[in-house]
Amino acid sequence: MALVLTNAGVGWLDRFPRFHRLLAAPPAVIIKDGEFLRDVMKKEGVDQEEVETAMREHGVADVKEVQLGVLEPDGSISIVAPGNATRTKRKVRFRQRSR
Repeated sequence: MALVLTNAGVGWLDRFPRFHRLLAAPPAVIIKDGEFLRDVMKKEGVDQEEVETAMREHGVADVKEVQLGVLEPDGSISIVAPGNATRTKRKVRFRQRSR
């Protein structure tokens, strides 16, 4: 019962912009100027294969063509390349990796 009440309380507070900013993750740049930002990708739990899948969905074959790749707060990946600036329809599934 306590978990349900806590979830309802957080959901109610999330409607307020100041509180929402505390809960929502900011967008993360994962590709910049044709280079993977591997440290950011590792921190966000996104692997290169998932990013390459998003690039192919945008019609981009090579990372060198990408000006900017952003992992959005909703889990989608936005790719900005010459003549292309759209967001993937599929969400990235976050997973924990065993070490």
